[in-house]
Amino acid sequence: MNSSFIVEKNIAKGAFEEVEIDKDFFVLTYQNESGVFETLEREIDSSFIQFHYCVKGSSKFIFNEGRYALDIQDENSLLLYNPQRDLPIHLIVNPHSWLVSVLISIKKFHGLFSQEADYITFLSDDNKDKKYYKDGKISPSMAIVLNQLINYNLNSSIKNLYFKGKAYELLSLYFNRSEDANIEQCPFLVDETNVIKIRKAKDIIITRMAEPPTLQELADEIQLSLKKLKEGFKEIYGDSVFSFLFDYKMEFARKLLETGSHNVNEVGLKVGYSTSSHFISAFKKKYGTTPKKYLMSVSSQS
Repeated sequence: MNSSFIVEKNIAKGAFEEVEIDKDFFVLTYQNESGVFETLEREIDSSFIQFHYCVKGSSKFIFNEGRYALDIQDENSLLLYNPQRDLPIHLIVNPHSWLVSVLISIKKFHGLFSQEADYITFLSDDNKDKKYYKDGKISPSMAIVLNQLINYNLNSSIKNLYFKGKAYELLSLYFNRSEDANIEQCPFLVDETNVIKIRKAKDIIITRMAEPPTLQELADEIQLSLKKLKEGFKEIYGDSVFSFLFDYKMEFARKLLETGSHNVNEVGLKVGYSTSSHFISAFKKKYGTTPKKYLMSVSSQS
């Protein structure tokens, strides 16, 4: 695989912004806003679980002195744990890429879930000494927390407390059982045809988010009963159809605002609000601030 790697002598050296939020518990953030590749390195011993989130762009993890590589793409996460050997971070970050990493010792992590450890696969007695790897998509709710960590703009005296709260929120969202539907508990999902129909429903509402169909129209279009649409959507996506759509629209609007290419009215129209006041109200409900104030906080970071 070595031949496909970028020659590292041409790569700039970077450093994580690191916050120790507790003993054996760290949050690392990094923004490569340059037009060149940057490399990050950090020692981590085998007692730590690593959660890596690519908020924007893409990056490549290098292992075993370059003998193995693992890509992490935009809006994807990567969980790494190997009790048999250290897994130091050696990361090549692509231009214009953002990363957030949470590092926590297995002992501390196990304590967080001591009451509910059974449903986290790699904490079972059979698996706790095995290496573990899982990649996945960043959900809209996780994306909000990740952006809050990167765009942190509060008094430095509360930074540790703020990051601690966000790190716990991120872990709870990652292991939210409703997002990873349990086949045994949800017989509906055993029928692959129904699963395909529910995924089609999600695609329809996202594609037509400015003028979404009613629930009945959506059910008719995917040829499922209204009851099965509601139950199935909740099982697969952990939320009702319109609550999911609301989160998606607000996240879409937030990203559109950040580009600076549309004003507040235009963004509101694109996500289906005919008046700017309704859009501003919805945005404030979701993020606790107005689109204009959010834009000001983002621009002050750059």
